[in-house]
Amino acid sequence: MSITLQLFWLFVLAIPVACVAWTVTHEEVFREPREYCIKHSKTGKYILKRKFFYLFTCEYCFSHYVTLFFIAFTDFHLLLEDWRGYIIAGFALVWIANTYMSLMAYLRQGIKKEKTEIELMAEQKIVAEQKEKLQRQ
Repeated sequence: MSITLQLFWLFVLAIPVACVAWTVTHEEVFREPREYCIKHSKTGKYILKRKFFYLFTCEYCFSHYVTLFFIAFTDFHLLLEDWRGYIIAGFALVWIANTYMSLMAYLRQGIKKEKTEIELMAEQKIVAEQKEKLQRQ
């Protein structure tokens, strides 16, 4: 596979890795299992139990396991055609996927900020209208 095609695969394959890791660690659909994992990652008696459950609450940690799945599923390797290519591909995929997730978090934060500002402006408008109405009476 040419280096151009490998890089294309790298950036495209990072999209489903980021999507799965983000969905499991952030979205409402997995809230209950995530809360269960958070509880056990904080209250587990043994360190291995705490670390195991933590893996499902951290998008960075979880993205490593999602990456392993996608590398096995697609047989993707980067730069080298032996086992070293799989290791390089794994770390590169994790890095690109986490860059995508950081961008997603940044965008969601901006959207949330805009929604909050709009709600605040709407509340201020209602208060101003009520004051104006009281002054007319």
